[in-house]
Amino acid sequence: MFKHLPLSVAAVLALSLTACGTSSTTSKREEHHYALSKPAPAPAQSGVAPVVATAQPGKKGPADTAHIVYFDFDSYTVRPADRPILESHARWMRSHPGQSLTLQGHTDARGGIEYNLALGQKRAESVRNSLQTLGVDPARVEAVSYGKERLADTGTSEEAHQRNRRVEFEYR
Repeated sequence: MFKHLPLSVAAVLALSLTACGTSSTTSKREEHHYALSKPAPAPAQSGVAPVVATAQPGKKGPADTAHIVYFDFDSYTVRPADRPILESHARWMRSHPGQSLTLQGHTDARGGIEYNLALGQKRAESVRNSLQTLGVDPARVEAVSYGKERLADTGTSEEAHQRNRRVEFEYR
């Protein structure tokens, strides 16, 4: 194969092909594979106690379940700890086919108006998608955002901000 090439070119090609099979390429692959299999780092602890929603008697919807789901800062991911709340609302909605629901997304006071309206909408839609996954007809659920317009707590502490990052369930 290398008969017609000058010796120097053949030597360079041979060395190049040999280099492809060395352990340095293998170790890079192993490092890459290892990096993909590493567990995700634990989330940073904020030092703020999470807000726990309690049932609100006298409201439509499941009586034994909170009508608020809270979110982390700058997030629209439903917390795993709030899944039982969503399951209870989904169960109630499936057993009351004539009822509809408005999910009201809220944010804390930080950030611009447009950004917070979009984040509140994403939070409400995240809860709506979770309810749909649990068997609720999405046509019965409306997701709206109030952004930072309707604060539950006007304080400026981290605890106050946490109480404002929420989605409220309003049955109609």
